Amino acid sequence: MSPDDLAPTRRALLGGAALAALAPAARAQEAWPSRPVRMIVPFPPGGTPDTAARALVPHFSEAFGQPFVVDNRSGAGGNLGTDLIAKARDGHTIGVSINGPLVTAPALYTRLPYDPATDLTYLSQLVRGAQLLVVHPDVPAQDLAAFVAYAKANPGKMSFGSVGPGSAGHLAMEELKARLGIDLVHVPYRGFPEATVDLVAGRIQAMIQIAAGIIPQVQDGKARALAVTADQRLAKLPEVPTLAEAGVPDAASYAWIGLVAPAATPANVAARLSAEARTALTDPKVRGVLEGAGFEVVASSPQAFTELTAAERQRWAGLIKRLGITADG
Repeated sequence: MSPDDLAPTRRALLGGAALAALAPAARAQEAWPSRPVRMIVPFPPGGTPDTAARALVPHFSEAFGQPFVVDNRSGAGGNLGTDLIAKARDGHTIGVSINGPLVTAPALYTRLPYDPATDLTYLSQLVRGAQLLVVHPDVPAQDLAAFVAYAKANPGKMSFGSVGPGSAGHLAMEELKARLGIDLVHVPYRGFPEATVDLVAGRIQAMIQIAAGIIPQVQDGKARALAVTADQRLAKLPEVPTLAEAGVPDAASYAWIGLVAPAATPANVAARLSAEARTALTDPKVRGVLEGAGFEVVASSPQAFTELTAAERQRWAGLIKRLGITADG
């Protein structure tokens, strides 16, 4: 047999070897995840980000064939947990986060340990929610005008809570303070549950909080809602006016929760995570949990979520700079 006769055989053998070498890599891609996946929530259990994460976990665990485990890592207004997501290198960590750590943190901190624009992959905006301006029942104000009058008569004597500098509620209140000329003291908390407990107890007097987290207390009379930050009134609280109706136009804002992963997440894994999140959000049971908590389900594409965060950074960075708001120190 001549060398020319052997050439096809050699090519076949080499081709087979190449395919064999590629097979483990292909199997590794197909097999993701190969172990349990950690879903970091940068806030304590019981808050609205935690609710959204736990609503997704059963679907993800079933769809991917591995447990998805919620890991609550609160602190620094959500920056601590979001930093853990961004820096994860185990290939099996994702997470949920909110406006503050994903949008406003770069404008607030000169030493932020992660860059939300480059260190994260944006998978889907899961839900958004209108916020409510609420006060403790002892505050002698039944509407926004009376609240403003009381605050002006008692400058610096009332405090308001938030889940940290740059959070949606914090900035919405700072914008309201600037526009209405009132002086309130900011008290940051590690999460929504702690802030809500102190509002109900009267240790703080006011708060702008995502409606999903405070509607039960309003309905029980433990807090009083003065205005909603959305473009329309809430179906669950139809008597509460929007800020525009209360005399403050062009102040609509929303708190939202999104699914993110480290920037190094392989594209095929990110695409499937995004697709499964959006599939989960079509499930009537999942939607029922989230809508029942007061959320509006969004289920956006990665591109839409990325564009939203970029636009929000531009909007709120201007306010932060204009008001001189900082979280350093």
